[in-house]
Amino acid sequence: MASPGDQRWVEAIISQYYQGLYRYAYRLTGSATEAEDLTQETFVKALTHHEQLRDAERIRPWLYSILRHEYLQRCRAHQQRGRMVSLDDFHDLPDGVVEAPAHVDTELLQQGLLQLPEEFRTPLVLAYWEDFRYQDIAEIMGIPIGTVMSRLWRAKQWLKHWLLNAPEGDFVKNKEAEKQPASEGSRLSHPRKNLLQHRRSSHAV
Repeated sequence: MASPGDQRWVEAIISQYYQGLYRYAYRLTGSATEAEDLTQETFVKALTHHEQLRDAERIRPWLYSILRHEYLQRCRAHQQRGRMVSLDDFHDLPDGVVEAPAHVDTELLQQGLLQLPEEFRTPLVLAYWEDFRYQDIAEIMGIPIGTVMSRLWRAKQWLKHWLLNAPEGDFVKNKEAEKQPASEGSRLSHPRKNLLQHRRSSHAV
């Protein structure tokens, strides 16, 4: 078995985790170029700091936490963490008030995600695209599980509302996305579970 830090270990983790990390990076940035760069930098940091991985079984959340940290550092360097829309209006909505649209355009969904503050966008992406458990998301973000669940609920309600009220054509498709090769679609597939529906409570443990 390859040891952390050696060439076989690096090749193995790139092969196994590249696609998911790229997908997360793209959902954070909306840019194929930035996503590629963030993903590559994540593996560089993982190799450089491999001794910080104390449990080999936790390598996946560890890699995602590295990518998120790198993303936030870059945002701070540019004094930009994305559009800070307020989710306060959706804090007290009873469950199910906002009905999800039957079909959602992929690019429109991405535009909606980019409207969310990162602290709400990340749990949504990790839960529904990357199929992380709540406790894993809590570990990656360094917040309590209850906060993860609260942010997920509020983010879903806001996103449903935004999708229902976004006029047709009232968004500009990401220019880089339009230039992506055909294989790009497989990297950015729809979430395994419908993010506009509620997850089973058993997934929280």
